Amino acid sequence: MIDRVTRLFALWTVLGVTWAWFVPDHFIWVADGRFAPFGQPLISVMLGVIMLGMGITLSTDDFRRVLALPSQVLAGVALQFTVMPLAGFAIAWAFALEPGLAVGLILVACCPGGTASNVVSYLARANVALSVTMTMASTLVAIALTPVLTGWLADVFIEIDRWNLFRGMLTVVLIPVVVGVAMNRYLPRLTSAVTRVSPLVSVLFVVVIVAGIIAGSKPLIEAHANVLLAAVFALHFTGFGLGYALSRLLRLSEASSRTISIEVGMQNSGLGASLASTPTFARQFPDALQAALAPVPSAISAVFHVLIGSLLASLWSRRPPERSGSESVVSRVEA
Repeated sequence: MIDRVTRLFALWTVLGVTWAWFVPDHFIWVADGRFAPFGQPLISVMLGVIMLGMGITLSTDDFRRVLALPSQVLAGVALQFTVMPLAGFAIAWAFALEPGLAVGLILVACCPGGTASNVVSYLARANVALSVTMTMASTLVAIALTPVLTGWLADVFIEIDRWNLFRGMLTVVLIPVVVGVAMNRYLPRLTSAVTRVSPLVSVLFVVVIVAGIIAGSKPLIEAHANVLLAAVFALHFTGFGLGYALSRLLRLSEASSRTISIEVGMQNSGLGASLASTPTFARQFPDALQAALAPVPSAISAVFHVLIGSLLASLWSRRPPERSGSESVVSRVEA
């Protein structure tokens, strides 16, 4: 039952955003600062729980997959952190986005792949083992690359505090994931019980985070709707398209190319929203209005990437790819 509900992630995201748009008072509490568990913004705490949920699913078998398909994982992660960041910068420049929107778009473009990509890869008959491995690898690599790439590319618009972003990545990504991996290793019974509900909790928290930002930013979204929607759509369309095309040029299998397309096109929008919503990130902007705009691209991104990913999954599910020998190796590693 929980697995079926989790697979409807795209539907819950659209419904949550629609609800927040028409009745913003129901979600505005998420992002307005009235709740600060452990002295941290509520969005950051929610994202930490999501990352913890990812960590408890990781075991030594996941790391063995990297050894089984090193070239495919390396190719996928390399495309993740070249195609999307460069596309984010190019689109922000081409659309002449205001600084807040430009920095927010670049930030989400520099984030790792989202966990929803694993579900979409499954529905698309792609290489699920590669998807899980890429999500894990890109998330860990992002701890260093997201601050570096964001600082490098977004510096054109405002001066970015890379160390602040790095500390944020440690707090909301590395620590929860490490705790989750440790729980999996040393508390297997507790972990087994938690993993029954953690996917559903992760979906719920992502939807609530996105809905909260939509609710709190409705006037700003209305004021910038045309350029904002076009820019975010262009970002994800580019990610999915180039992720697939470049994978095929690298002569990867159809299943692996689908996976990399999905991983590159689907970003961890919750992470982007969390980082852009922190008071320390907002203080980098000389204008409060621009600071308020920064989390908005991440919220819109969450809607677009699940819609495009779900559409691709629907199309690809009708054409099962041939399994290559290397993918059979992964299946044996999983077993």
